[in-house]
Amino acid sequence: MEKKKSYPQISIVVPFYNEQDNIDELYQSLTEVLAGLRVAYELIFIDDGSRDNTYQILMKLYQKDKNVQIIKLKRNFGQTAALQAGFDFAQGEIIISMDGDLQHDPHDIPLLLSKMEEGYDIVSGWRKIRKDNFLSRKLPSWAANRIMRSLSGVKIHDFGTTFKAYKKEVMRGLHLYGELHRFIPALISRTGVKIAEVPIKNIVRQKGRSKYGLSRVRRVLLDLLTVKFIISFIDRPLQFFGLVGLGLGSIGFTIAFILTLGFYFFGWSARENLGNLLLSVFLMVVGIQLIMTGLLAEVISRIYFVTHEIKIYSTEEIKSHRDEENREQE
Repeated sequence: MEKKKSYPQISIVVPFYNEQDNIDELYQSLTEVLAGLRVAYELIFIDDGSRDNTYQILMKLYQKDKNVQIIKLKRNFGQTAALQAGFDFAQGEIIISMDGDLQHDPHDIPLLLSKMEEGYDIVSGWRKIRKDNFLSRKLPSWAANRIMRSLSGVKIHDFGTTFKAYKKEVMRGLHLYGELHRFIPALISRTGVKIAEVPIKNIVRQKGRSKYGLSRVRRVLLDLLTVKFIISFIDRPLQFFGLVGLGLGSIGFTIAFILTLGFYFFGWSARENLGNLLLSVFLMVVGIQLIMTGLLAEVISRIYFVTHEIKIYSTEEIKSHRDEENREQE
């Protein structure tokens, strides 16, 4: 008789990129905290194309601990893609994502789980007391969080932290790209999930080199626009492009109509109003183009919802103890 497969209750997803100095300490803290919770768990460690000894260290952990699963990506795809790889592989009822640089304290995991027991689908960490550089981290983060709260309607203070807990069912169908991992609560909010946050520690990096800086501000601002579009218009893009197109086209038509009345009834000179005439034609053409863009986007949107199975990462190797466990249970 075939035994039922057992699945972990918690999946911890951690991407690593050149974090050889932090892996062992993070692993020790995670196993200590999770052992205290007395639940079945798995540690999904993703090597995002590291150029140091990250993978070798992860393999040592894999060989000694059956709770450790390793995903090695073919190259450095970025944090969003690495997290997506981990989410796709995770089997836990609750998925917790966190950074691999020791700036997230595993001892805060019980806080996320405790809040989730109150009936929430997503619990986000909130770095209430930030210890980062003001100009390069605090100020851009403060501005981005305020804008994101306003655009998405999700009332949390810290969209940027990776340290979050999710119920597995709310992650089904989630497809990340770009750097949208920080906006997952906003992306999922359109489905009506319950979202909360809890204060967590903000630890200053002690080892290794930070991968963040002012260069990512531009990307974050563009991602904010992307998230707003996805939340409000991804399934009805014509409502966005069409509204703008109708507005500009109407202004252009109104100008042309006034010029026509002036030409026929008030003796206005076409030459003297040539600039206004060109402006009206320009606005009407742009309006028509935006409406056509909206119609095309409607078609693309429908195709997207049917055929969005392409992954944004490519794995080189997966090391998992699941096959061994399944064979033992047969």
